Amino acid sequence: MSQSKPETGNEIETQKQELIAALKACGAVRYGDFTLASGKKSKYYIDIKKASTDPKTLKIIAKQAALRVKEMDVDTVAGVELGGVPLATAVSLETELPLLIVRKSVKEYGTKSRFVGDLKPEDRLVMLEDVTTSGGSVRDAIEVVRETGACVKYVITVVDREEGAKEKLKEVDAELVPLVTASDLLK
Repeated sequence: MSQSKPETGNEIETQKQELIAALKACGAVRYGDFTLASGKKSKYYIDIKKASTDPKTLKIIAKQAALRVKEMDVDTVAGVELGGVPLATAVSLETELPLLIVRKSVKEYGTKSRFVGDLKPEDRLVMLEDVTTSGGSVRDAIEVVRETGACVKYVITVVDREEGAKEKLKEVDAELVPLVTASDLLK
């Protein structure tokens, strides 16, 4: 298998601009008064669920995330329900790596598993997130995955709101890799 060459700054900037245009075109960026999952108040809202239900935008996200994944030493793509699932599924299809879905809680029926997909202690995962603010929900998912013995070193987020997620993930030895940041998006 040949290694892909690392991307240049110009290529990354071009990709950011393509993604920003797609997010705006599909209506994923909205302005007003919003309460975020973290409980924080915000004057803008980034609705990646809207983007992930738009095939053209989801394809752009998947291709850009897949380029980052190919530079990482991982063998599984994971997503936390709900927002991370379509993203991780699209990236799994793009990279042909297995998919793991991490539930927020154990179901009280069926297999009663916290995971959908195969998870082995030797697995090396990258987590996909729609938007990161404080990083709390993805950090919880990382800890649950690590309890099985599997390794999570990277989290790819479509948009990092730049409100502490990078630092919070660094505390648990995970690197946040944003496709775009809020400051990129709101320029």
